[in-house]
Amino acid sequence: MIEIDFTKTLDGGAGSFDLELKLVLESGAFTTIYGASGAGKTSTLRMISGLMTPDNGSLVVNNEVWYDSSKKINKKPQERSLGFVFQDYALFGHMTVLENLIFAKGKKDGTNSIDELLEVMELQQLQHRKPETLSGGQKQRVALARALVQKPKLLLLDEPFAALDNTIRFKLHEYLKRVQERYDLTTILISHEVGEIIKLADKVVCLEKGKISKIGSPDSVFTNQNLSGKFKFPGVVVKVEKEEIISVVSVRIHTQMVKVVVQHHEAEALALGDQVMVVSKAFNPILYKLEA
Repeated sequence: MIEIDFTKTLDGGAGSFDLELKLVLESGAFTTIYGASGAGKTSTLRMISGLMTPDNGSLVVNNEVWYDSSKKINKKPQERSLGFVFQDYALFGHMTVLENLIFAKGKKDGTNSIDELLEVMELQQLQHRKPETLSGGQKQRVALARALVQKPKLLLLDEPFAALDNTIRFKLHEYLKRVQERYDLTTILISHEVGEIIKLADKVVCLEKGKISKIGSPDSVFTNQNLSGKFKFPGVVVKVEKEEIISVVSVRIHTQMVKVVVQHHEAEALALGDQVMVVSKAFNPILYKLEA
């Protein structure tokens, strides 16, 4: 269990504001922090990691105190059992993939071996290559493997897929889901992509100017209801066609296109580029607009 209770005065584009965050996250859960730029999302991850110090409060991870202002406890980043993946990869350019992982592992004897991670992340064929010879998606797989090499208690992801195209991003989602389940990781992800959040997260925490505005499952946060259905796919509206009796909405889901029949009044509430959820109930697809 992760118990977070932070306050911190931050400087934003519209002036300073107070970040007030009080959260309890279950071990093994996947939580996304969502909100506009400048809401305090990255600062939250930096305080959890020890790269930034809160003004006051506490942080307890699996009954271990990492920070407590009243007791003057503030563990250094290297003393906190966590992995941190940034958007810019942060790999050592002079080292091969394998050397990056060996360096990250250090002298600790992790229960997950480097060979296992190379296999899980499908990096065996790339292990002797340097970062400059890798694609963006390959670099991010290496960055994720490096963050996991010591089997951390907590994995922090700061928009790690934002600079990648959709095809690569969807592939990396699968890798992340695989390692999340395999190692039972407690994960906190910052993301602006609603579809990505719905696919990956158990819980969403919405931040507005440092305060929690909403918290709950992706369904309840982005559609204001808990959706039931055998299949649920987030997608983007690319076309709305009004016919005589009904309307047809074309939705791009990953690299595929699907058409959903809706009533005219439902189609009128949609615009090109809207993010939606396609839910299948008894083989009849239903469309829900997602609230950004």
